[in-house]
Amino acid sequence: MRPWVAPRQARRRRAESHPVDDFLFDYYPYSIAKLTAWHPGYGVVLRGVADEFLAHPAYVRTSDGITVDLSTLNHQRHAMVERLLTRTSRRSPQLGCFGLHEWAMVHGVAEVRHESFSLRVSPSEVERVVEELGLRCTHIDAYRFFTPTATPLNMHEPTRSEQDQWEQPGCLHANMDLYKYAMWFSPFIASQLVADCFELARTARDLDMRAAPYDLSALGYEPVRIETAEGRREYVDGQRAVAVAAESLRTRLLSCLRELHPGG
Repeated sequence: MRPWVAPRQARRRRAESHPVDDFLFDYYPYSIAKLTAWHPGYGVVLRGVADEFLAHPAYVRTSDGITVDLSTLNHQRHAMVERLLTRTSRRSPQLGCFGLHEWAMVHGVAEVRHESFSLRVSPSEVERVVEELGLRCTHIDAYRFFTPTATPLNMHEPTRSEQDQWEQPGCLHANMDLYKYAMWFSPFIASQLVADCFELARTARDLDMRAAPYDLSALGYEPVRIETAEGRREYVDGQRAVAVAAESLRTRLLSCLRELHPGG
Protein backbone atom coordinates (compact mmCIF):
# COMPACT_ATOMS: atom_id res chain seq x y z
CA MET A 1 0.00 0.00 0.00
CA ARG A 2 2.91 2.38 0.53
CA PRO A 3 3.18 3.62 -3.10
CA TRP A 4 -0.37 4.93 -2.66
CA VAL A 5 -0.35 6.10 0.93
CA ALA A 6 3.06 7.84 0.95
CA PRO A 7 2.00 10.53 -1.57
CA ARG A 8 -1.22 11.01 0.40
CA GLN A 9 0.73 11.59 3.60
CA ALA A 10 3.06 14.04 1.83
CA ARG A 11 0.09 16.03 0.47
CA ARG A 12 -1.50 16.22 3.92
CA ARG A 13 1.71 17.61 5.38
CA ARG A 14 1.63 20.31 2.68
CA ALA A 15 -2.12 20.90 3.17
CA GLU A 16 -2.73 19.93 -0.47
CA SER A 17 -5.39 17.79 -2.07
CA HIS A 18 -5.70 15.81 -5.29
CA PRO A 19 -9.12 15.24 -6.92
CA VAL A 20 -8.17 11.79 -8.23
CA ASP A 21 -5.65 10.30 -5.82
CA ASP A 22 -7.32 11.49 -2.62
CA PHE A 23 -10.79 10.24 -3.50
CA LEU A 24 -10.35 6.72 -2.12
CA PHE A 25 -8.99 8.13 1.14
CA ASP A 26 -11.69 10.78 1.58
CA TYR A 27 -14.76 8.99 0.26
CA TYR A 28 -13.99 5.67 1.95
CA PRO A 29 -13.26 6.48 5.61
CA TYR A 30 -10.36 4.14 6.33
CA SER A 31 -7.26 5.35 8.12
CA ILE A 32 -3.80 4.89 6.69
CA ALA A 33 -2.99 2.76 9.73
CA LYS A 34 -5.78 0.38 8.80
CA LEU A 35 -4.79 0.39 5.13
CA THR A 36 -1.20 -0.53 5.89
CA ALA A 37 -1.95 -3.19 8.52
CA TRP A 38 -1.36 -6.75 7.27
CA HIS A 39 -3.83 -9.55 7.94
CA PRO A 40 -3.55 -13.10 6.56
CA GLY A 41 -7.31 -13.71 6.46
CA TYR A 42 -9.68 -16.27 7.90
CA GLY A 43 -8.37 -19.81 8.38
CA VAL A 44 -4.71 -18.87 8.78
CA VAL A 45 -3.01 -19.54 12.12
CA LEU A 46 -0.09 -17.32 13.15
CA ARG A 47 2.68 -18.93 15.15
CA GLY A 48 5.78 -17.51 16.77
CA VAL A 49 5.85 -13.90 17.98
CA ALA A 50 2.39 -12.73 16.91
CA ASP A 51 0.94 -11.28 20.12
CA GLU A 52 0.53 -7.85 18.50
CA PHE A 53 -2.44 -9.24 16.56
CA LEU A 54 -4.33 -9.81 19.80
CA ALA A 55 -4.79 -6.04 20.06
CA HIS A 56 -7.45 -6.47 17.35
CA PRO A 57 -10.74 -7.78 18.78
CA ALA A 58 -11.19 -10.31 15.97
CA TYR A 59 -8.07 -12.29 16.94
CA VAL A 60 -7.93 -15.00 19.58
CA ARG A 61 -5.27 -17.32 20.89
CA THR A 62 -5.85 -21.03 20.35
CA SER A 63 -3.79 -24.10 21.14
CA ASP A 64 -2.35 -23.89 17.61
CA GLY A 65 -1.56 -20.18 17.58
CA ILE A 66 -3.30 -16.85 16.91
CA THR A 67 -6.14 -16.59 14.41
CA VAL A 68 -9.33 -14.64 13.68
CA ASP A 69 -12.55 -15.69 15.38
CA LEU A 70 -15.87 -15.59 13.49
CA SER A 71 -17.78 -14.67 16.64
CA THR A 72 -16.92 -11.01 15.98
CA LEU A 73 -18.19 -11.07 12.38
CA ASN A 74 -21.15 -8.80 11.56
CA HIS A 75 -23.42 -11.51 10.16
CA GLN A 76 -26.16 -9.12 9.02
CA ARG A 77 -23.69 -7.07 6.99
CA HIS A 78 -22.09 -10.27 5.71
CA ALA A 79 -25.42 -11.58 4.39
CA MET A 80 -26.24 -8.22 2.78
CA VAL A 81 -22.92 -7.94 0.92
CA GLU A 82 -22.91 -11.58 -0.17
CA ARG A 83 -26.38 -11.13 -1.63
CA LEU A 84 -25.44 -7.84 -3.32
CA LEU A 85 -22.28 -9.20 -4.93
CA THR A 86 -23.95 -12.42 -6.01
CA ARG A 87 -26.80 -10.60 -7.74
CA THR A 88 -24.41 -8.12 -9.32
CA SER A 89 -22.25 -10.89 -10.74
CA ARG A 90 -25.28 -12.52 -12.40
CA ARG A 91 -26.15 -9.44 -14.44
CA SER A 92 -24.71 -8.37 -17.76
CA PRO A 93 -22.59 -5.19 -17.67
CA GLN A 94 -24.29 -2.04 -18.94
CA LEU A 95 -21.76 0.05 -20.82
CA GLY A 96 -23.88 2.94 -22.10
CA CYS A 97 -23.68 5.47 -19.25
CA PHE A 98 -20.46 7.10 -20.59
CA GLY A 99 -19.50 8.31 -17.12
CA LEU A 100 -22.10 11.06 -17.21
CA HIS A 101 -22.67 10.92 -13.46
CA GLU A 102 -19.93 13.53 -12.93
CA TRP A 103 -21.61 15.74 -15.53
CA ALA A 104 -24.95 15.25 -13.75
CA MET A 105 -23.35 16.55 -10.55
CA VAL A 106 -22.69 19.95 -12.15
CA HIS A 107 -25.74 20.11 -14.41
CA GLY A 108 -27.56 23.43 -14.11
CA VAL A 109 -25.41 24.89 -11.29
CA ALA A 110 -22.89 27.71 -11.14
CA GLU A 111 -20.62 26.13 -8.47
CA VAL A 112 -18.82 22.83 -9.02
CA ARG A 113 -17.71 20.12 -6.57
CA HIS A 114 -13.99 20.42 -7.34
CA GLU A 115 -13.78 24.18 -7.12
CA SER A 116 -9.97 24.19 -7.51
CA PHE A 117 -10.41 23.05 -11.11
CA SER A 118 -12.43 24.75 -13.82
CA LEU A 119 -14.68 22.96 -16.25
CA ARG A 120 -13.14 22.11 -19.63
CA VAL A 121 -16.53 22.73 -21.24
CA SER A 122 -19.05 25.47 -20.65
CA PRO A 123 -22.06 24.99 -18.34
CA SER A 124 -24.32 25.14 -21.38
CA GLU A 125 -22.28 22.37 -23.00
CA VAL A 126 -22.68 20.27 -19.84
CA GLU A 127 -26.43 20.66 -20.09
CA ARG A 128 -26.46 19.89 -23.82
CA VAL A 129 -24.38 16.71 -23.47
CA VAL A 130 -26.39 15.41 -20.52
CA GLU A 131 -29.71 16.07 -22.19
CA GLU A 132 -28.69 14.69 -25.61
CA LEU A 133 -26.98 11.52 -24.38
CA GLY A 134 -29.30 10.85 -21.46
CA LEU A 135 -28.54 9.59 -17.95
CA ARG A 136 -28.59 5.85 -17.17
CA CYS A 137 -27.01 5.73 -13.71
CA THR A 138 -27.74 2.60 -11.65
CA HIS A 139 -25.58 3.39 -8.61
CA ILE A 140 -27.25 5.04 -5.62
CA ASP A 141 -24.05 6.66 -4.33
CA ALA A 142 -23.52 8.48 -7.62
CA TYR A 143 -27.19 9.20 -8.25
CA ARG A 144 -27.70 10.83 -4.85
CA PHE A 145 -25.24 13.60 -5.79
CA PHE A 146 -27.08 14.59 -8.98
CA THR A 147 -28.23 18.19 -9.10
CA PRO A 148 -31.97 18.89 -8.85
CA THR A 149 -32.12 19.56 -12.60
CA ALA A 150 -30.29 16.33 -13.48
CA THR A 151 -32.13 13.92 -11.17
CA PRO A 152 -35.37 13.75 -13.20
CA LEU A 153 -33.33 13.13 -16.38
CA ASN A 154 -32.03 9.77 -15.13
CA MET A 155 -33.74 6.74 -16.65
CA HIS A 156 -33.61 4.93 -13.30
CA GLU A 157 -34.37 5.72 -9.68
CA PRO A 158 -31.91 3.58 -7.68
CA THR A 159 -32.50 3.46 -3.93
CA ARG A 160 -30.48 2.21 -0.97
CA SER A 161 -33.11 -0.32 0.03
CA GLU A 162 -33.14 -1.80 -3.48
CA GLN A 163 -29.41 -1.52 -4.15
CA ASP A 164 -29.00 -5.24 -4.80
CA GLN A 165 -31.63 -4.93 -7.56
CA TRP A 166 -29.77 -2.13 -9.34
CA GLU A 167 -26.05 -2.87 -9.07
CA GLN A 168 -24.53 -4.12 -12.32
CA PRO A 169 -20.91 -5.09 -13.16
CA GLY A 170 -20.31 -2.39 -15.77
CA CYS A 171 -20.69 0.42 -13.23
CA LEU A 172 -17.37 2.06 -12.29
CA HIS A 173 -18.59 2.97 -8.83
CA ALA A 174 -19.97 -0.50 -8.11
CA ASN A 175 -16.55 -1.85 -9.03
CA MET A 176 -14.78 0.75 -6.86
CA ASP A 177 -16.97 -0.39 -3.97
CA LEU A 178 -15.33 -3.81 -4.01
CA TYR A 179 -12.57 -2.09 -2.05
CA LYS A 180 -15.12 -0.86 0.50
CA TYR A 181 -16.61 -4.31 0.96
CA ALA A 182 -13.18 -5.94 1.28
CA MET A 183 -12.31 -3.42 4.00
CA TRP A 184 -15.62 -4.06 5.76
CA PHE A 185 -14.51 -7.64 6.37
CA SER A 186 -10.89 -7.05 7.27
CA PRO A 187 -9.23 -8.90 9.02
CA PHE A 188 -11.34 -11.87 7.88
CA ILE A 189 -10.34 -10.98 4.29
CA ALA A 190 -6.63 -11.27 3.48
CA SER A 191 -4.88 -7.92 2.99
CA GLN A 192 -3.65 -8.92 -0.48
CA LEU A 193 -7.24 -8.98 -1.75
CA VAL A 194 -7.93 -5.63 -0.08
CA ALA A 195 -4.89 -4.17 -1.87
CA ASP A 196 -5.97 -5.63 -5.22
CA CYS A 197 -9.43 -4.08 -4.79
CA PHE A 198 -7.86 -0.74 -3.88
CA GLU A 199 -5.68 -0.85 -7.01
CA LEU A 200 -8.70 -1.52 -9.23
CA ALA A 201 -10.62 1.30 -7.53
CA ARG A 202 -7.73 3.66 -8.35
CA THR A 203 -7.86 2.59 -12.01
CA ALA A 204 -11.62 3.15 -12.08
CA ARG A 205 -11.31 6.56 -10.42
CA ASP A 206 -8.71 7.59 -12.99
CA LEU A 207 -11.12 6.83 -15.85
CA ASP A 208 -13.98 8.38 -13.87
CA MET A 209 -12.27 11.77 -13.62
CA ARG A 210 -10.71 11.74 -17.08
CA ALA A 211 -14.26 11.45 -18.45
CA ALA A 212 -15.54 14.19 -16.15
CA PRO A 213 -16.13 17.75 -17.40
CA TYR A 214 -13.22 19.10 -15.31
CA ASP A 215 -9.96 20.37 -16.78
CA LEU A 216 -7.30 18.27 -15.03
CA SER A 217 -4.59 18.86 -17.64
CA ALA A 218 -2.43 20.64 -15.03
CA LEU A 219 -2.24 17.30 -13.20
CA GLY A 220 -1.28 15.42 -16.34
CA TYR A 221 -4.68 13.87 -17.07
CA GLU A 222 -5.67 13.67 -20.72
CA PRO A 223 -9.46 13.94 -20.91
CA VAL A 224 -11.70 11.24 -22.30
CA ARG A 225 -13.98 13.50 -24.31
CA ILE A 226 -17.24 11.63 -23.94
CA GLU A 227 -19.00 14.53 -25.66
CA THR A 228 -17.60 13.04 -28.90
CA ALA A 229 -18.25 9.65 -30.50
CA GLU A 230 -14.54 8.81 -30.36
CA GLY A 231 -14.39 9.71 -26.67
CA ARG A 232 -17.42 7.55 -25.89
CA ARG A 233 -15.75 4.58 -27.60
CA GLU A 234 -12.61 5.20 -25.54
CA TYR A 235 -14.65 5.37 -22.36
CA VAL A 236 -16.49 2.12 -23.10
CA ASP A 237 -13.19 0.35 -23.79
CA GLY A 238 -11.84 1.51 -20.43
CA GLN A 239 -15.09 0.69 -18.66
CA ARG A 240 -15.09 -2.81 -20.12
CA ALA A 241 -11.48 -3.39 -18.99
CA VAL A 242 -12.39 -2.33 -15.45
CA ALA A 243 -15.43 -4.62 -15.50
CA VAL A 244 -13.34 -7.62 -16.58
CA ALA A 245 -10.81 -7.02 -13.78
CA ALA A 246 -13.62 -6.46 -11.28
CA GLU A 247 -15.29 -9.73 -12.22
CA SER A 248 -12.24 -11.64 -11.03
CA LEU A 249 -12.04 -9.66 -7.80
CA ARG A 250 -15.76 -10.00 -7.14
CA THR A 251 -15.44 -13.76 -7.55
CA ARG A 252 -12.49 -13.88 -5.13
CA LEU A 253 -14.30 -11.71 -2.60
CA LEU A 254 -17.47 -13.79 -2.82
CA SER A 255 -15.43 -16.96 -2.34
CA CYS A 256 -13.91 -15.50 0.83
CA LEU A 257 -17.28 -14.38 2.16
CA ARG A 258 -18.77 -17.82 1.59
CA GLU A 259 -16.00 -19.35 3.65
CA LEU A 260 -17.10 -17.18 6.57
CA HIS A 261 -20.36 -19.08 7.04
CA PRO A 262 -20.42 -21.15 10.23
CA GLY A 263 -18.69 -24.40 9.38
CA GLY A 264 -16.91 -22.85 6.38
